[in-house]
Amino acid sequence: MAAPLPPFHLAFPVTDLARAREFYGKFLGCPEGRSSDEWVDFNFRGHQIVAHLVKRLGAEDPTNSVDGKQVPVRHFGLVLPMDEWQRLAERFRAAGMEFVIEPYVRFRGQPGEQATMFLMDPFGNALEFKAFSDPARLFAK
Repeated sequence: MAAPLPPFHLAFPVTDLARAREFYGKFLGCPEGRSSDEWVDFNFRGHQIVAHLVKRLGAEDPTNSVDGKQVPVRHFGLVLPMDEWQRLAERFRAAGMEFVIEPYVRFRGQPGEQATMFLMDPFGNALEFKAFSDPARLFAK
């Protein structure tokens, strides 16, 4: 069996570090690591994501049509256990979060069956959270 991959590192733009701390730190529960006046590291389930302060955000990112929905091309997120995914979807709903793509199940009855949902962070960075009823089928064709 292959050794597990090391954690990844991802950086993304934000216009307000206090708001980033509120969303990623408090709402999503990502512990804060190192920081400066211009960036904050967050522990995103063992992966390092870095919110970099910018004066303004760029133009809207492109999307691709998937299952008749417009999926943000540039996005990141997590694959969660199904029960945790369901709790997170309810938490987003209870908080009044607006979904880019409402929670739903893709490829029902097929090898890659997965639950997925997309939303934007407060800065327009697209996040996807997904789950598999059978986690061993993550890369199934």
